[in-house]
Amino acid sequence: MHQRGSFVSPLLSGVFCQCRSEEYQGSDPGGGVRTVGSTLAATSLSDHGYDESCDSPHHCPCPVCGGPEQEHRLKVLFQILDVNRDGGICVNDLTIGLKKLGVHRTEHELMKIVKAGDKDLDGQLDFEEFVHYLRDHEKKLRLVFKSLDRKNDGRIDSQEIMQSLRDLGVHISEVQAEKILKSMDKNGTMTIDWNEWRDYHLLHPAENIPEIILYWKHSTIFDVGESMIVPDEFTAEEKKTGMLWRHLVAGGGAGAVSRTCTAPLDRLKVLMQVHATRSNSMGIAGGFAKMVREGGIRSLWRGNGINVLKIAPESAIKFMAYEQIKRLIGSNQETLGILERLVAGSLAGAIAQSSIYPMEVLKTRLALGRTGQYSGIADCAKYIFRKEGLTAFYKGYVPNMLGIIPYAGIDLAVYETLKNSWLQRFATDSVNPGVFVLLACGTMSSTCGQLASYPLALVRTRMQGQAASQEGSPQMTMTGLFRHIVRTEGAFGLYRGLAPNFMKVIPAVSISYVVYENLKITLGVQSR
Repeated sequence: MHQRGSFVSPLLSGVFCQCRSEEYQGSDPGGGVRTVGSTLAATSLSDHGYDESCDSPHHCPCPVCGGPEQEHRLKVLFQILDVNRDGGICVNDLTIGLKKLGVHRTEHELMKIVKAGDKDLDGQLDFEEFVHYLRDHEKKLRLVFKSLDRKNDGRIDSQEIMQSLRDLGVHISEVQAEKILKSMDKNGTMTIDWNEWRDYHLLHPAENIPEIILYWKHSTIFDVGESMIVPDEFTAEEKKTGMLWRHLVAGGGAGAVSRTCTAPLDRLKVLMQVHATRSNSMGIAGGFAKMVREGGIRSLWRGNGINVLKIAPESAIKFMAYEQIKRLIGSNQETLGILERLVAGSLAGAIAQSSIYPMEVLKTRLALGRTGQYSGIADCAKYIFRKEGLTAFYKGYVPNMLGIIPYAGIDLAVYETLKNSWLQRFATDSVNPGVFVLLACGTMSSTCGQLASYPLALVRTRMQGQAASQEGSPQMTMTGLFRHIVRTEGAFGLYRGLAPNFMKVIPAVSISYVVYENLKITLGVQSR
């Protein structure tokens, strides 16, 4: 096996050729050791006559065994880690072997290493798998190192760490950045060169920045019935392996179940937004009773079909638009900064909403419709087109577009603030927040986003339903409708239907998360 370029960590710098060691006599370098002594006798390369002036040490032959020096070092490392000498490295071997080398990893991290390199799925790494894992992992480490090294001087300092994390929305102090540096800095320069970075991370299963992206998915997991959240970031590995689309399919399926379960509250919200006034108050219990009297239990789900159908095209269009906008704004980073994410996410949301907006109008008209008024979605669309023309499918479009900015901006800001707060205070061993923290952050950010954009959402719904509820009457503009509501109902009138809207947030978030996690398993999405 002849390697191109060095991929051996300085972790191996203390592991030298041991061909003359009695305890490795009769060993098979690629498959473990058959004869083992009581101690590990390490002999330096110079003791073997190794020529340190060799231009390419990884191609220089070992003076004893005659093999490439780099390959030999890997074999020696493999033999040290193969504690039970069976030709394979399992989690238990790694635990004991790495401790000998002064490297400490959690059991979860070691399991990830074995899983990442175990091609034949036998629960351990043979020599070829071990070498392939190290080579592949170093490529990933070099990409991360280059992205952090913003000055291109081959070293990372505390300011570069702070800036890179800030671009991801993770704000840390200089003291915290220096603490990160000290954990990797061996020579006390308070900077990390490539060797130090590689030494620290080579037998570590994941880099922190992509891990944050993996664990803190937001818009993909949570569906509260609105589609204005900034799309999630996905790592390069997720895009490359196709896991990205499985995540989106799982998210779409979770959204469909979540919306169906909370559809009665959603329809009640629409009815209260359009019909409730100061003189015609409609409570939650009274609203449900009215719907059941008018059309039976099934009427509680009126309009839900189109609400579920629009998930797939909207999610796909929004994500593809988001990726294209990222390229247009010239970002070559794996992830965007907060402001860039808001701009790209809002534009992507506007494109997606414009594409499927007629479905939004149909959903509102069906929810407001009487029993027997429409035979289905197609009949409703034909009726609107015949009576009101094509422009009717874009009623309420302006307030809908205006509502994207406050919703997406506040949702993103609150979620990132909560995420950063948790990461700074509690992320000691892992950036995985756990289910309850993730649910709490998602619920709070979605609630704040909805609260900020709710008046625009109410005006949008009233404009969408104008012809249905006020047939023959003059159509109001957005500003005219705002003035009319404030004049006749006061500022409170802009928040009609807010109670059922908030009532559905917690069940919607919880249901979508549970379904998402189960669909991930079904679709074979790698667990995080």
